[in-house]
Amino acid sequence: MTRRNAWSRWYRGDCHVHSTHSDGTLTPERIAADARALGLDFLATTEHNTAAAHAPWGRLAADDLLVILGEEVTTDDGHWLALGLPPGRLIDWRHGAGDGTLARRRREVTDAGGLTVAAHPHAPYPTGTLRHPYPGFDVVEVWNGLWSSDRPWNADNEAALADWARALAEDVPRGRWRPAMGNSDAHLPDQLGVPHTVVCAEELTAEAILAGLREGRSWIAESTSVELTFTARALGRSAVGIGERLAVGTRPVTVRAEVRGVPDGTIAFHTARGEAHRGSLPASGVGESMARIPPDGAEFIRVEVRHPSGAMAALSNPIVLEPV
Repeated sequence: MTRRNAWSRWYRGDCHVHSTHSDGTLTPERIAADARALGLDFLATTEHNTAAAHAPWGRLAADDLLVILGEEVTTDDGHWLALGLPPGRLIDWRHGAGDGTLARRRREVTDAGGLTVAAHPHAPYPTGTLRHPYPGFDVVEVWNGLWSSDRPWNADNEAALADWARALAEDVPRGRWRPAMGNSDAHLPDQLGVPHTVVCAEELTAEAILAGLREGRSWIAESTSVELTFTARALGRSAVGIGERLAVGTRPVTVRAEVRGVPDGTIAFHTARGEAHRGSLPASGVGESMARIPPDGAEFIRVEVRHPSGAMAALSNPIVLEPV
């Protein structure tokens, strides 16, 4: 993973959005206005099997709102996002889980400099459940807001999180893991940004944002009112952040998470062995949690911030631990 540069900053964005150009109810103009009002820095247009919105969205982008062109490739065996497409580019959706063409379609995206995302893998409708295999996708959407607008975390997201966490435990030791992201999958008013992904990038460009997502330098927020800072430090080493690597010896790793916007919530640190430490947030929703975690068998450390109900408020990609 690439280390953050001194001039990097965090950008908030929603990479799964639908408008009247497919099955959404809002125009691109309305969505762009809502994104600015919410304080989002970027979003992606991901209409179902069409590039019709690319031209209208291109006219709405400005210095304060990056628009990433994309598509929700909607197949009978599940959906996936193609992010970072050239204007007017359409990825063919006529492929099944076992016909051998998926890899070729994904390669079209990556060859164009784009990103492929396994979308809402446990969505509760026949074509929404992902039957395409995860290997080969760059990122997995572990938190999707479409089916949970009245409660931004549900059993489908919990199942996607469990799948992703199990895969991390297998993939991190192999040196290549698949980052998580969260999106609203907005179709209706008031869904945008619930949830969204916060990305560390050198600048607000499609290339920089997609690179941050690809490298896991990101975390997922329930809303723009939630803030999370997560770092880890080993003896004699500088602190590192989300998506970075930390060289460790035999001494415990000191981890710290600072949170705003989650009253009476919990902060839990997770490793390859499961939950390693849990702390509490005060009624103000502003607080921090620190822990010292033995590196043996940990492989990585990530953070979950939950409401008292157990619903997720924030979720981070891991900090990877590497033996000295």
